[in-house]
Amino acid sequence: LSRADLKAFKKDIAASEALLMQLETPVETVIAAAKIAAEAGVPVILNPAPARKLPAELFKLLDWVTPNETEAEILTGVKVTDAASAQRAVDALVKRGVRHALITMGSKGVYCGNCRKLYPTKKVKAVDCVAAGDTFNGAFTVALTEGKSCKDAIAFAQQAAAISVTRPGAQASVPFRKEVKN
Repeated sequence: LSRADLKAFKKDIAASEALLMQLETPVETVIAAAKIAAEAGVPVILNPAPARKLPAELFKLLDWVTPNETEAEILTGVKVTDAASAQRAVDALVKRGVRHALITMGSKGVYCGNCRKLYPTKKVKAVDCVAAGDTFNGAFTVALTEGKSCKDAIAFAQQAAAISVTRPGAQASVPFRKEVKN
């Protein structure tokens, strides 16, 4: 997906309720899409996976960034092991220009920098964790576009991700909207 490919979707991006991206797309394309969204007032959410160092200009375009512990360390240099270290990583991301950050911490839960709180996760019998992060990010974005608070969006996303890890596969494990409680 190149920057040139975005031209055909500029109106779609600008008319969206949110733009959720990850880093399997070239960084130059992510930046270009984020600029289109930001100019239109569309919230930009980045799941920084697979993790890598990012250009300074991208951080300033992000409304939300949602790294896991490993990704947060790559982005900030802070080793995330608990709520205190997660807050230090969030502070580093905000200092770079990100407006909101949360860190997914697997079975420990999700640390929200806005709330300055670690939201524990419900324990489930995991079968396959391959789509957990993607499911979390998709559900989190859906919840935000539905007007849910940060706390409620996290709870919704955690529930969706918990369902996904109880099923094998990637796309096949992602729950339907009706399976996730409001």
